[in-house]
This record gives sequence, structure tokens and C-alpha cells, in this order.
Amino acid sequence: MTERLFEGADWDFRTLQRITDACEEVATKDLGLDVYPNQIEVITAEQMLDAYSSVGMPLFYKHWSFGKHFAFHEASYRKGLMGLAYEIVINSSPCISYLMEENTATMQTLVIAHAAFGHNHFFKNNYLFKQWTDADGILDYLDFAKNYVMTCEERYGRVEVERTLDAAHALMSHGIDRYPGKKKLDLRAEEKRAGRRRQHEEEVFNDLWRTVPKGASKTRSALSIERRRKLLGLPQENLLYFLEKSAPRLAPWQRELLRIVRHIAQYFYPQSQTKVMNEGTATYVHYRIMTKLHQQGRISDGNFLEFLQSHTNVVFQPEFDDPRFSGFNPYALGFAVMQDIERIVTRPEDEDREWFPDIAGKNDVMGVLRDVWANYRDESFIAQFLSPKLMRHFRMFHLHDDPEERAGIRVDAIHDDRGFRRVRRELARQHDVGFIDANIEVVDVDLSGDRRLILHHHVIKGSQLNETDAKRVLQHLADLWTYDVSLIEVDANDKVLREYVVSPRPIPAAA
Repeated sequence: MTERLFEGADWDFRTLQRITDACEEVATKDLGLDVYPNQIEVITAEQMLDAYSSVGMPLFYKHWSFGKHFAFHEASYRKGLMGLAYEIVINSSPCISYLMEENTATMQTLVIAHAAFGHNHFFKNNYLFKQWTDADGILDYLDFAKNYVMTCEERYGRVEVERTLDAAHALMSHGIDRYPGKKKLDLRAEEKRAGRRRQHEEEVFNDLWRTVPKGASKTRSALSIERRRKLLGLPQENLLYFLEKSAPRLAPWQRELLRIVRHIAQYFYPQSQTKVMNEGTATYVHYRIMTKLHQQGRISDGNFLEFLQSHTNVVFQPEFDDPRFSGFNPYALGFAVMQDIERIVTRPEDEDREWFPDIAGKNDVMGVLRDVWANYRDESFIAQFLSPKLMRHFRMFHLHDDPEERAGIRVDAIHDDRGFRRVRRELARQHDVGFIDANIEVVDVDLSGDRRLILHHHVIKGSQLNETDAKRVLQHLADLWTYDVSLIEVDANDKVLREYVVSPRPIPAAA
């Protein structure tokens, strides 16, 4: 008889080791997963709350906003208004999984299967993470960032450092490169170059600002538009990169802080594009592993029922007319599509053969899934693999609501061939960062005049910026630029819809 991994709810560290070894055996031999080395750490509820406040990153630098988030989450948790995640997993090598010490042995098994093998495999193999993250260097870089921020606070004052970080955090979502460059990010090399870079920047003038005219007429001295834009690298959608390189009055240490925030924003970029796939993969993997362990007799019927209750809660999807409905649960949608792929590969129907000729009846479930996990992101994953059967299961339809039309709201995609394709296309678009994120870029700088920074927001389908939020974020941008900033919203025909102009706030005098 196969020996049980544990009995009841209690566990110790030797139990965790047995659980990890058993999960690894199923993950590698049965599922063919390829993972980073695992590092598992057990933390308290308070430490989990602390991880929440610093966006789940270890060794993070200190900032007042993290403390604010900690106080909010702690109060909500103590009042019973929120629960805590069973785990947090870090995309690094080794892959770090934080487990709550309050978890039962069953839940520890579940989260090890989910995080240490499901998420771990996805982090290591998905093309976006390969392009944009440096799993080997992130922990060392976070340690460097934490120490650098502390050094800056000691040298330049906490208020000045927090003022720069406040502005950088406000612009964080616009501090990423969306297209892969020629070089893969190497955070260890970045850390080593930081000192040399700061020394060099302190010794040389910025060539761009050396060419700015002083007192001469604009006609004779102004740079040509082409030359100016070339020197500035315009147009530029990475606002933090542009400020780091071109803001005229930033000190070298401030530029390094912008660089740190920019690298951390880039680290999170793949995660924002793969929420459905990442959680769907981890959920599918934990379901397969837990089911196999139960079949092998390594966990009891009671423990398996405990797992099924938790798993069911994780993949719960309210109906569209349920008061709790707020969109599609990424765990539920991702897991459902993974299971549907398994069905199409092993038990296809005629409809599946028509819609998915490349995988229908292939009979290699894990081969197909590993290929999907490696080569797609949420948008393309949904556009390629959401089946009519699953759309019927979720009772999906599409509502057309155009405020410029008087016809009101109407259902314009139902359960027919044309409707299925429309629904799939629209749902995929809702996960396309190019569609849902504001397209804002720096287009010019008035070097020969008042040095105003000019940005354009390219409005898609009439989705303009919230005025209050736009002005607040632009204020941070103007504070870093130290001159006026103009943001112009334009439609597809370059028609100006709205313009914001913000001036920098005066730098407060040192205490």
C-alpha cells in the first residue's frame, strides 16, 4: 500500500519536503514540466500582509505607500472583510513560493502544486517572460535597489527621495518597453554599471541641452525638427526612460531611481499580459497533480474533498445576471480553456475538427498544452482557443452600447458561427494591452521656446482619460521635467479632442 504523505491537517517541514518531492515526481514524469529550482518559505499572516503592501516582492525598497497599503489590508483582515492568499510566488531563479503557516497540510500540497510547479513552469517557458524578465538577476537587483534607495535617503533626505519615487510610481505603467529590443535585460549587469554610469553623468554635459539656444533668435538657432526629434529619440512611449535620459534638471541619483522603477515595471509587464494563462496553467497543473496523488493513495478521500472545495471556490464564475458578476474570473476562464483543449485533443466533436484542425484528435494533451503555455499570451490564447462549446457553457454574448447611437443597448452577437467569432474577438481584445492601456507618447519638446514637453494621447473608440486622474499624473510628470507639460488627446484623424497643460510645482526648501 502506498504511504500517505500526511494524515489530518497537521504538517511539519519534513512533511513539506515529502509533499514537494511527490508533486515534483508527478509534474516532471506525468506532465513533463520544466521548472526553475524551487525555494519554499513559510510565512505568517502579518508577513503575507507585508508582502501584499510591496506588490509581493521580497527585498523591496521602503516607501510610504507600502505602509499605507499594509495598514489598509491589516485592518480589513482583522475585521474579517478580506481573506489572504494561500501563497505568493516570485518569478526568480530559484523560484520562491511563500506559504501561509496557517494552511492545512492539504492546502500546502495544493499551493506547492499550484505555485512551485504550475506558475514556475509558466515563468520559465512562456516567451514573454523569456523576453522581458531576468529570473537569475531579479533578487540581486532588488537588493541593490533597496540599498541604493536607503543610501539616497541618507545623503539627500527622505522627503526628496520620496518625492522622486512618488512621481516615478505615478508614471510606472508608462515606464515600459512594449516591443523587444536587441539586448535581453541583464539586471546583474545593470547593477554593476550603475556606479560607473552615475560617475559618468556627473562629469559630462547632456549633449541635447548643450545645443539649446541661449538668447539667439529662434529662427537662426533653433534645432531643426528632425534633428531635435532624433536627439530626443522621439516619439517615445516609455515616459520614464525619456525622463531618465532627457529631463534637464534631474540629478544623477534621481535618474537612477527612475531607472530602478522602470526595470521593476518591466519585470511585471509579462504578468499583466498573461493573467488568464498564468493562473489557468497553475490551476490546471494543481488539479492534475492533486488528482494523481489521490489516485496513488498518497492523500486520503477526506483530504481530496478538502482540496475540491477550495478548488471549486477558486474557479467559481458568477452568471452574468448575478450581483457578484464583475467580469470573467481569470482562474475560471483559464482553467476551463485548458480543460477544453484536453477534450478537443482527446475527444473531439465535428465542430472541434472544424474550428481546431491542428489539435483536434492529436492525443498528446501535455504536448499541446506545453506548446500553448510557451507561445501565447492572454489575447492570442483566447482568440485562438476559446471554443463555441465553451462559449455556450459560459453563456457568452456581446452587447453593443454606443452613446452616440439612439438605438440603446442591443445584443449583436449570439450563438451562431458569426456570433461565436465576434464574441471571441471582442473578449480577446479586452485582454490586449495595446487596446486597454492608454496610448500616450512624447512627441516633441519646444527647445527654442519655453521647453514645454508635448505628449499625445491617441484615443481609441472615444475612450478619453479621466480628467482628474490625468491632471494628477501630469503633475508628477511636470515635476520631473521641471517645465510645463502639455498632453493633447487626438482621435484617429488627428483631431484635437482635449488638451491639458500643467506647470511644475516649486521645489520645497530644505528644512
